[in-house]
Amino acid sequence: MSTFSQIYIQVVFAVKGRNSIIKTEWEEELHKYITGIVQNKDQKMLAINGSFDHIHFFIGMKPSCRLSDLVREVKKSSNVFINEKRFSRCKFEWQEGYGSFSYSHSAIDNVVKYIMNQKEHHKKNSFKEEYISLLKKFEIDYKEEYLFDWIKD
Repeated sequence: MSTFSQIYIQVVFAVKGRNSIIKTEWEEELHKYITGIVQNKDQKMLAINGSFDHIHFFIGMKPSCRLSDLVREVKKSSNVFINEKRFSRCKFEWQEGYGSFSYSHSAIDNVVKYIMNQKEHHKKNSFKEEYISLLKKFEIDYKEEYLFDWIKD
């Protein structure tokens, strides 16, 4: 018997310290670079976007892919890319950890729209509110102290 599967995953991670340093001027180039990494790992990028302090990407994933390895490669390589291109005045780093959320095939359009609408979404909701909302929606137990390092207001 052959193996068939459809796995759809949204990945979310933040800039270290949640610094707002992803600039509009180079954001598209970063998204293309990350898309290239995902495609070179034989996965399908469905959507990528974010805001000044975090990023979302949504992929169609093959079961042979180990998500933790893919995210580690995306974060490591994009760190190097951003720093070598000198996009940021300070050393750029992604924060440790990430969120990953699975979806059914019927949700693809809604998730793509949600990700592509990130700039508008964050005019109303903070990243912290968004992330905690995702954790609650997916009924993921969490402890506040293990979430991202939030910038104190």
